[in-house]
Amino acid sequence: MAKLTKHEREWQTLYDKRRLYEPEEAVRLVKSLSRARFDESVDVAVRLGVDPRHSDQMVRGAVVLPHGTGKPVRVAVFAKGEKAKEAEEAGADIVGAEDLIERIQGGWLEFDTAVATPDMMGLVGRLGKILGPRGLMPNPRTGTVTFEVRQAVREIKAGKVEFRTEKAGIVHVPIGRVSFSETALLENFTTLMDALLKAKPQAAKGQYVRSVTISSTMGPGIHVNPVTVTKMAQTA
Repeated sequence: MAKLTKHEREWQTLYDKRRLYEPEEAVRLVKSLSRARFDESVDVAVRLGVDPRHSDQMVRGAVVLPHGTGKPVRVAVFAKGEKAKEAEEAGADIVGAEDLIERIQGGWLEFDTAVATPDMMGLVGRLGKILGPRGLMPNPRTGTVTFEVRQAVREIKAGKVEFRTEKAGIVHVPIGRVSFSETALLENFTTLMDALLKAKPQAAKGQYVRSVTISSTMGPGIHVNPVTVTKMAQTA
């Protein structure tokens, strides 16, 4: 049996890992149990009642968190002419066309999100094997393939996050930092859950939200009551 660390022994006395907490309690615990010497990210893991192996049960989308994630986001934009100018004015970190594609093909990947105008996707498609596995490929379903580049860049900079079910039907999304207030984290959490509920596939059967866990980067996972979470999001 693995030996518990000092923090793990302490956590055992402060929360019950078998209990389903209410959202407010869970957020409060995540903040109080943080022991790292840096501002940890607060993340949510939601197990959905879907089978992502079937295309009609894939859950994917994006949502702008009202209080952002607390993390600076580097945005790359594939655009030309007036749209390239709009992207630069909106605060994009790198803007280009063929030159940017060549730079990425050469190994440069110092950005977190990519946006492209529809007319550029024929060229951007060449980067599928590079950007796809890293989750960086622009996609119409997440609003990153659009002629409204000014709005897209501003939303991403303001705290837009993407979500997508993994193989086990789990969605992992950051909702802020430990330094955020409980109110800010709870509002971000509610906004995310509302977006997940609205993205429910018609093919999904049975209980949709199976489990919800909130944790900080180095902290324990706090299990949240999925029934309460669902009701909270529906009435937000």
